[in-house]
Amino acid sequence: MRRPLFLGILLLFLATACTSVPDDPRPSGRWQPKPGVAWQWQLSGRLDPTVDVPVYDIDGFDHPASAVEDLHARGRKVICYLSTGAWEDFRPDAAKFPEAVLGEGNGWEGERWLDIRRTDVLAPLMAERLDMCREKGFDAVEPDNMDGYENRTGFPLTAADQLRYNRLIAELAHDRGLSVGLKNDLDQIPQLLDDFDFAVNEQCAQYDECDLLTPFVTAGKAVLHVEYELDVRAFCPESRRLGLSSMLKRYDLDAWRRAC
Repeated sequence: MRRPLFLGILLLFLATACTSVPDDPRPSGRWQPKPGVAWQWQLSGRLDPTVDVPVYDIDGFDHPASAVEDLHARGRKVICYLSTGAWEDFRPDAAKFPEAVLGEGNGWEGERWLDIRRTDVLAPLMAERLDMCREKGFDAVEPDNMDGYENRTGFPLTAADQLRYNRLIAELAHDRGLSVGLKNDLDQIPQLLDDFDFAVNEQCAQYDECDLLTPFVTAGKAVLHVEYELDVRAFCPESRRLGLSSMLKRYDLDAWRRAC
């Protein structure tokens, strides 16, 4: 009389064991870079994959999936650089952006600020770009030009417009399993800290603003920081004190670097 009961329990155990195995064997959760992590940022020139750092930030359009795969094989995490707040006339999808969303130049040749209020137009375009990052195997995204409301864009952008747009970009990235960095936009760090997984900053030491980035470090999130015009002796001691991942680069962001 005990045999049917035993068989029933056994079958129930086997069924439970089978259904508990996840369909996706990959670990859950997004990559989270920690404060102080060393990194390389290269957006121009022939990619040098030999810099001995755990994080690379490279142009999402310019590099194929094989370049990302090679960096992964070398033990690197790879960030996909994209401009999400400005239009670039040299990108393959440039013709998809209607003239109505193109504003003033942002100081770089061939680039114009975007009307970030037009999320009806920009959300699907940015989703396509983030799909590209995911399909190429990137771990994260660096969305650039995320502080248009503080610049002369040709549009009456407000801080609320910027918050809404930045959160949209973060959500689109997270929906694709990508971590996302807040680029500059220092004044909105308190409101956006929970939406972003790390920060990317240019020249906070030159403008005496690095203290504004400490909420990221306190939250256990990396601050990837570069200077262009200061000697490393002028900013590295403070960067180390604050827990920033700092280095000196040239403005063209080629392979050359001098880390703290």
